[in-house]
Amino acid sequence: MTTENGSRQQNTWLTIVRVLIITALLFVACNVIFALLNPLETLGRVSLYNAVLPGRERLPYGEDSAKSYNLSTSNIPAMFASHVSARPKVDDEFRVIVIGDSGTWGWLLENPDTLAGQINVQNLTTADGKRVVAYNLGYPVMALTKDVLILEEALKLQPDLIVWPVTLESFPRAKQVFPSIVQNNAARVRSLIDRFQLNLNPNDPRFVDPDLLGKTIIGQRRNLADWLRLQALGFSWAATRIDQAKPAEIKPRQSDFEQDVSWQDFKEPTTLTENDLAFDVLGAGFKMAGDVPVLVINEPMFISAGQNSDLRYNSFYPRWAYDQYRALLNDKAAANNWPTLDLWDSIAPDEFTDTPVHLTPNGMAQFAKAIGEEVLQLGNRR
Repeated sequence: MTTENGSRQQNTWLTIVRVLIITALLFVACNVIFALLNPLETLGRVSLYNAVLPGRERLPYGEDSAKSYNLSTSNIPAMFASHVSARPKVDDEFRVIVIGDSGTWGWLLENPDTLAGQINVQNLTTADGKRVVAYNLGYPVMALTKDVLILEEALKLQPDLIVWPVTLESFPRAKQVFPSIVQNNAARVRSLIDRFQLNLNPNDPRFVDPDLLGKTIIGQRRNLADWLRLQALGFSWAATRIDQAKPAEIKPRQSDFEQDVSWQDFKEPTTLTENDLAFDVLGAGFKMAGDVPVLVINEPMFISAGQNSDLRYNSFYPRWAYDQYRALLNDKAAANNWPTLDLWDSIAPDEFTDTPVHLTPNGMAQFAKAIGEEVLQLGNRR
């Protein structure tokens, strides 16, 4: 009897060991298959938004999901799948995609007060009777490469026009790989570098290139969790429409400055060239868009009248750097027939909030009004 019980116990332990071994092998196999297939982008296209949940009115971005029901993710398909622009385009829609920086995204603004929202408020209609419908695909952090990365995905949405506000702070070549979304989409960015012969280093050490372990389920657990959290946060967002955490007190943009003429790595005034400013990346956006017209706007900025304002327009720009940038931008636009609006000084200083490029709702309404006619003109040429 004792021998029989011992035999049963031994068989039980052998069964447990076999199950554990098989489970471990399956776990390893699943991780290896996951790493080889790299299905995160495919998974990103699976979304509760625009189905169970309404689409978001701006791309997901935020670090405090408890207060904003939002988060930052590098999964571009997941970002777009959560956005209202993912819904099918209707026949009477003239679809306008607005890309750009935090000013376009709408820092400190409610969704209706963003540039896209204020374009829509105007109820513009093209000559052939189509409704102008603008979509906010701006994304905070200034870099043209980030804009082109987003534009590549946006072109799948059948846009009729691209509106692209830019400013000098997006042009420094050294900043093109600075945004996290650029670093974590190395394959996409390297493809852009190769296709458009961009003057960027495809081997920049800031690019994130996970090894085999980093591509497994274990290595990608943060990205998987972010995808799941984005879906879960959608319920709270849909109920509240809160998608950014606004500070209780907004520190106003700086008006007085030291006797400082530095910009980026330049301590003194110098002659800026295309080695310094990434006009090739801007040009890549036009080439990528093909037959879809692109309207580049030199966006409004705060112009100080305070201490040392003879040296600096604002905390971002010394006058020497910005004036050269404007001249270069206008020259490049003329040489390449790029539709461009220069609205740099079109908004009164009181209409800027915490930075030289963040507008109040009233300032944004003025900005949108200033480009509405140009949007219609380009729309009527289609």
